[in-house]
Amino acid sequence: MRDHILNGMRQSIIDGAPSAAATLAQEGLANGISPLDAIDAGYVLGMEHVGREFARRAMFLPDMMASAEAMKAAMDVLEPQLKKTGIERPSAGTVVLGTAKGDIHEIGKTLVGTLLTANGFTVHDLGVDVSGERFAEAVRTLKADLVGVSALLTTTMKGQRAVIEVLAKEGLRPGVKVVVGGAPVTRQWAEEIGADGYAKDAMSAVTLVRSLIEHQPVVAQ
Repeated sequence: MRDHILNGMRQSIIDGAPSAAATLAQEGLANGISPLDAIDAGYVLGMEHVGREFARRAMFLPDMMASAEAMKAAMDVLEPQLKKTGIERPSAGTVVLGTAKGDIHEIGKTLVGTLLTANGFTVHDLGVDVSGERFAEAVRTLKADLVGVSALLTTTMKGQRAVIEVLAKEGLRPGVKVVVGGAPVTRQWAEEIGADGYAKDAMSAVTLVRSLIEHQPVVAQ
């Protein structure tokens, strides 16, 4: 029964089925599967499969977004139970995300946040139209390891530079990594503004964030 439920959890993510993911989370809890086991031995395996399929272009952005919604539905059931038991999922690092000042696009940023959460990171999403000062405040308050700034317009890319400048001005830059992303963003731009890295899509963002936080060399994407 346990293996059947865990396999179902994995499949619900692959299928991009939020209702099934939430129902299986409740079923798992009712059958004695701990929230942590459900996440790590069920749902995360589904996200990893989706990530691999996306990387080889066997799945596409709408598929990944559906899988991310399913993952969120499962976590909405499991996270309150984790808090009740007092068990904390080991964190791979604290990440602050947001879309640059003047930009209200968030699909890509939200997807990155979901994937990072699935991979064990503690993610704080500041939303859209976020100033450098708000990023700095979050870094200071949360003791963040990394900041991710998204921009979907060429006119708002300058907001990414502004975040790095504010972090430097407030003396926070040496202690936090900064990554940038978004449709118009390039590796050259990331280097120009002094970012620590650039990710072309959500899956490469997870690899990049993990590499930077663990201080491992980053393989060029």
